[in-house]
Amino acid sequence: MPTFSFKEGSAAVVSRGQLQQYEDWRNAFRDCCKDHRFYEIIEDTLANDFEYQYLILRDLDGSVRGIQPFFFVQQNLVEGIPGGVRHVVDSIRKKFPKFLTMRVLMVGCAAGEGHLGALASTDSVWIAEALHASLPQVARATKASLIVLKDFSSKYRDALAGFSGNGFTRVPSMPMTRLALNFRDFDDYLAHLSYGTRKSLRRKFRKTERAAKIDLEIVSDITPYLDEVYPLYLAVHERSPMKFEKLTKEYLAKLGQLMPERVRFFIWRLDQRIIAFSICMVHDGTIYDEYLGLDYSVALDLHLYFYTLRDILRWAIDHRLTFYCSSPLNYDPKLHLGCDLAPLDLYVRHTQPLLNPIFSRVVKLLEPTRHDPVLPKFANAAELYG
Repeated sequence: MPTFSFKEGSAAVVSRGQLQQYEDWRNAFRDCCKDHRFYEIIEDTLANDFEYQYLILRDLDGSVRGIQPFFFVQQNLVEGIPGGVRHVVDSIRKKFPKFLTMRVLMVGCAAGEGHLGALASTDSVWIAEALHASLPQVARATKASLIVLKDFSSKYRDALAGFSGNGFTRVPSMPMTRLALNFRDFDDYLAHLSYGTRKSLRRKFRKTERAAKIDLEIVSDITPYLDEVYPLYLAVHERSPMKFEKLTKEYLAKLGQLMPERVRFFIWRLDQRIIAFSICMVHDGTIYDEYLGLDYSVALDLHLYFYTLRDILRWAIDHRLTFYCSSPLNYDPKLHLGCDLAPLDLYVRHTQPLLNPIFSRVVKLLEPTRHDPVLPKFANAAELYG
């Protein structure tokens, strides 16, 4: 296995098969909703042209202090960027097809937010310093043009200060959103919204309930319904302006089979036909609303986005959960529904030292949040850059 040395220890690059010999792997990310099982699931089921690898981080005594997943991907750097910048890039790509498409070493999770893989909660700073020292060596050896720490929560900013202060550029990624569930019930939640939003939601719910009788089922294993729900996921995925990972049927099946205590699939039916489903995960008092699937032949007329969200929030409040978190994008309704932003950061560095100062300026121009007109309207929008 390739091993890279640095002042505080060493970093060994291993494959999934080699990783299994390390008992510590089962303790990695144990405090996170997406623990080590989740990383195994995405490697087994989400190819997406990703090359998955793992870093075993040891101190000078040879003790394993952390295990950090990473992967390689050919990344289009202007994915989801609208307007003039995208038109310029598209015109250049007519002659140079690979312009602003690079082999990227990405640290974190291919299907969600990133976390530092410290085996002890007190080791986050050490892990960050070890990654800062070893990642450029790994990137050069593997011919990656960029190093990216992908979608790390703002809670890691202190631990990762060595990155943003030494060679890496920190820019905001598209944030998640969060809603504190300190309500007696759903009606109490509505009472805390603005009059206009409350009136609009109640009108939508009445219209839907007059037009159709929709039944809700909640399961931890979606396998029996895969053929019905997967096309609904694809319908939403294809409409998204920004695409990174693409889920598979195998992913949906394994998620419920290997993490049943954390996964909840919400399924809505109209006349026995599934018209919507949502993939949620529950951990430590928080429900994470990950992906939504909709039947667009009825979704807009029945206001299914809001109807499904109502049912998820009702369930979460009834089960005394404390927070509702949702995945990035679709910010306008989340703004009116009282959500706050949950910032995620990208830490980016070009592997060529002479190009990195120029590239750091380009990254700030290309960062995705600057092109979203709704994000500045959130009360805590300043936290994206703070």
